[in-house]
Amino acid sequence: MKKTLLIAFLITVCNHVSFAQSQTTVISVKAATDAPTINRNIYGHFAEHLGRSIYGGFFVGDTSKIPNTNGVRNDIIKALKELKIPNLRWPGGCFADTYHWKDGIGPKENRPTIVNQWWGGVTEDNSFGTHDFLNMCELLGAEPYLSGNVGSGTVQELSDWVQYANFKGKSPMSDLRTKNGRTEPWKVNFWGIGNEAWGCGGNMTADYYANEYRKYATFMPNDIVRIASGANSDNYNWTETLMKNIPANMLGGVALHHYSVIDWNKKGDGVDFTEEQYFATMKEALKMEELVTKHSAIMDKYDPNKKIDLVVDEWGGWYDVEKGSNPGFLFQQNTMRDAVLAGSTLNIFNNHADRVRMANLAQCVNVLQAVILTDKAKMITTPTYHVMKMYNVHQDATLLALNFNSPKYTYKGETLPAVSASASKDKKGVVHISIVNIDSKNKNKIEIDVNDLGVKNFTGTILTAAKLQDFNSFDAPNKIIPTIFKGFENKKGKLEITIPPFSVLVLEGK
Repeated sequence: MKKTLLIAFLITVCNHVSFAQSQTTVISVKAATDAPTINRNIYGHFAEHLGRSIYGGFFVGDTSKIPNTNGVRNDIIKALKELKIPNLRWPGGCFADTYHWKDGIGPKENRPTIVNQWWGGVTEDNSFGTHDFLNMCELLGAEPYLSGNVGSGTVQELSDWVQYANFKGKSPMSDLRTKNGRTEPWKVNFWGIGNEAWGCGGNMTADYYANEYRKYATFMPNDIVRIASGANSDNYNWTETLMKNIPANMLGGVALHHYSVIDWNKKGDGVDFTEEQYFATMKEALKMEELVTKHSAIMDKYDPNKKIDLVVDEWGGWYDVEKGSNPGFLFQQNTMRDAVLAGSTLNIFNNHADRVRMANLAQCVNVLQAVILTDKAKMITTPTYHVMKMYNVHQDATLLALNFNSPKYTYKGETLPAVSASASKDKKGVVHISIVNIDSKNKNKIEIDVNDLGVKNFTGTILTAAKLQDFNSFDAPNKIIPTIFKGFENKKGKLEITIPPFSVLVLEGK
């Protein structure tokens, strides 16, 4: 009798496990009359004077044999234009609060050198400066986002920079700009007032920085977007202090920085990582949902009409540098782990488009979670690049509301939501749904109810690989590239999908 009961119990358990594994996640997608627009600037990038980001990355000089325009690599310009890069942040980062912009203008042979004290202690010749960066942004069709020096600079210095870049009439700074070969102003809209003021930007308290911000902002025009140096991850008091102490009419945006780091003292390898390290990285990446929600709630208290932007101008994965590379250059490889990290994070930003209106992946070329890597004349794009390109269909589209309960990704008793998603409808009525499965081993079945959208014909593009640790190299630059996805059926307005492990999927409906 006991034996019979045990067998019956085991059959029941096995049936239950089988059912759980094959359970389908149902996602409903609906349009809303008050839905926000997904600001294209959420898909921004970051170019700091760090390692081979600028020199040997973007900039090779106009005497280089590598094809270039005024010293900027043509292949990088082409790749970033295909990415539809909306904005680019420069010159830092920590470097910004040691950078004096007047050292980077005028004849290159007359420019003084600078020691990059933050990143490797290397000497730079200032051959890439304001004109070079802003002209490069024009080539890219991207808006520049200039990070001003508050840590070691002055109010006059930053005020002069704004006038140099933006003032059309006659003034000392516009005359200097004309003397240096540029008559028309660039009209830079986005200006950061310091960077990480709580750390490398001056180790300030929130109250002290709020007063410094007010002082600097006073001497900058009101027709630009002034962005405050914001919180480090979950420092909610920082955001509260800024929102409380800075008048709303002086504040265009509040920044937020968060990196998906396992342990700052032992970040782990960029390629040779375990599932435990992968799980920990994704746990930190998905923490962005909590951070954006809580910082937004604080901003809502003081700015209920959501006029002030939340600007996540540094985000991404951060690992130990590649073996044999300069530890101060932060060069790391880019695997499928980074692809799912990027897709999941962008879904979070899209879904919080009512407050998040700008973000900047750290960084663009050869540094941290780069979208482009170079080796002398060679250039490759990374898995993260492909995700950003797949997702650029969301830029300036209207957010669609999603409702679903994610299946779980379980590792050693801990769980994370396995599936993340966001959706939008563009001005032509085309619907895009982006879905990420972070589960390292299990595929997930998803049913999407699209009856409310008025579209019938869907196609799909997917990014996945044989292993989580796979990456594109200079020897195999196309190991991971987007491919056509056919693993779904449209049954009476319901898309039945099976999404593979660690993959990023974008569906298009017309």
